[in-house]
Amino acid sequence: MSDKPLAGVRVLDLSRLLPGPYCTLVLADLGAEVVKVEDTEGGDYIRAMGPFVDGESSYFLALNPGKKSVSLNLKAPAGRDLFLRLAATARVVVESFRPGAVDRLGIGYEAVRAVNPGVVYCSISGYGQDGPDRDLAGHDLDFSARAGILGLCGRPGELPTIPPVQIADLSSALFAATGILAALRESDRTGAGRYLDIGMLDSALALMVMPVAEHFAGERGGRGRMPLSGKHPCYNVYRTRDGRDISLAALERKFWEGFCRKVGRDDLLPLQFSERPEDFALFEALFASRTAAEWREFLAGTDFCCGVVPTLEEVFADPQVAARDLVLPSRPGDPRVTRLGHPLRDRTEQGRRPCPGHGQHTGEVLGEIGLTGPELDALEAAGVVRRGR
Repeated sequence: MSDKPLAGVRVLDLSRLLPGPYCTLVLADLGAEVVKVEDTEGGDYIRAMGPFVDGESSYFLALNPGKKSVSLNLKAPAGRDLFLRLAATARVVVESFRPGAVDRLGIGYEAVRAVNPGVVYCSISGYGQDGPDRDLAGHDLDFSARAGILGLCGRPGELPTIPPVQIADLSSALFAATGILAALRESDRTGAGRYLDIGMLDSALALMVMPVAEHFAGERGGRGRMPLSGKHPCYNVYRTRDGRDISLAALERKFWEGFCRKVGRDDLLPLQFSERPEDFALFEALFASRTAAEWREFLAGTDFCCGVVPTLEEVFADPQVAARDLVLPSRPGDPRVTRLGHPLRDRTEQGRRPCPGHGQHTGEVLGEIGLTGPELDALEAAGVVRRGR
């Protein structure tokens, strides 16, 4: 058995797309056995979403390594019964349907708790399980907008900049993983299970701790004019002579003084927290005086929070990123498929566990609860299960 922290913990993952699968990816990296429970038609929707690598979704490949896949028709009574038999063997269930859907299918928390009283059951949904908007559809952009994040992204007077990272989706995934780990600890101590209600709007808004603190302290600058999003020269982004971008984050006085003295501009020292356009123009002219390569050379060895904004290719080539094993190949010799590390990963595990085919492990996992080959044949003929080939 693995010596990872979650070795021996089975997770049934009913979720699709990004939030739930990222949550269970973290759990899998911590040693859990994650079993994706997919429908018998297309399975997880993200399997069909490009870009593709050799016919496989690059998104799916990024989110599902090391997991197993069981394909069940949960709308069929026999499929529901099989799921409940599997749930009796699991420590955790994760689902991301709209509120009420799992209860209509007969696989909600109460149904699972009846066969497994100690289960940790986590529901991830857009707006949570209650409130006036609980039944509304939504995607990350909607939740980020309603949380106030989108409205603060970008420059004053311009359209909001769409964040390239799915903030609501991924924050809900990490809150879900945190809640699951805490609930498992509680279950180990007391034997009791727990139901977790994770809303994506809730999760996104929870990340607004600094803008909200600023707001209630009287800051009303809005987009591009909050203390940590463009209000001051010391914490901002500028353009180099060759059109690249460079960030300056010299909030502390020691960093600010180090920067001003390095560039030989003691006259800028009083302007750290200026709000005057004419002062911003001084910094724009300063950074436009060198190319990105010249700034890199000039800043080498300094320590006052200033650097050229890298492209993704430059991120992957960053020696610090390499030293921390943050980008690993999923498929030896194929740079198109990569594994992003995270702070909880096992750094001794080099390379990538394979992603499951749709229903690849149906026979294996259902065999563990006593189904025979002929029984599986009959269930597959009836459309209750699908076995990957």
